[in-house]
Amino acid sequence: MRIAFILLFASALLSRADENAAGRWEGTVQIPSRELVVIVDLATGSGDSGGWQGSITIPGLGLKGAPLSDIAVKASDIAFSIKSALADQGTGPAKFEAHFVADGKLAGNFEQAGNSAPFALEKTGPPQVEPPPHSTAIAKEIEGEWKGGYELFGYPRKVTIKLQNRGAEGASAEFVIVGRKENKLPVDRVVQEGEFLTIDSHETGLSFEGRASKGEIQGTILQGPLEIPVTLRRTN
Repeated sequence: MRIAFILLFASALLSRADENAAGRWEGTVQIPSRELVVIVDLATGSGDSGGWQGSITIPGLGLKGAPLSDIAVKASDIAFSIKSALADQGTGPAKFEAHFVADGKLAGNFEQAGNSAPFALEKTGPPQVEPPPHSTAIAKEIEGEWKGGYELFGYPRKVTIKLQNRGAEGASAEFVIVGRKENKLPVDRVVQEGEFLTIDSHETGLSFEGRASKGEIQGTILQGPLEIPVTLRRTN
């Protein structure tokens, strides 16, 4: 009887923790000489993180609806990672570790690239987890490899985008930017509307918007406040 009571009590605690954690959380991260607004959405569901799913928006870093991973909710503690945005080769993904400090309030530390900064969040409503983005098919003449380049902060960058239709899944894209190192961006959305093409990497907060005409795509790479013009030309 006592064991049954303990199990029931533990189950109630877990349910309470889930109920407390689910929702939209808004607040700030205090990094040196700057304050970053943070919006986190956590919901129970059929995601890959033990039944949890979530997304995060940090406007100051160009992140909008970046998916979360490794979501763990236990008693008064919550932890999660940003799937690949802001990841560091040496230290891995950016992480948030927090605990409940009051009803509807969280406080903890944000860790990225070996640095740590305090944050505080407050629940503001039900979760609004970003749905998985959907791609459309693209015109046959846009399929293939496109290359271009630009200069940023005194360093040249080379851009390669390979576009391909994948039936009912819509189009996919390989998006590579090579500067001092090679960066292969995780693309999760490709959309064509008339002559206009949009390629989004929500995890990195970067996107490309362009207009295809006469063997060229005149466009702009967007990341946070940066807007970088770039012209892509077909290579095959």
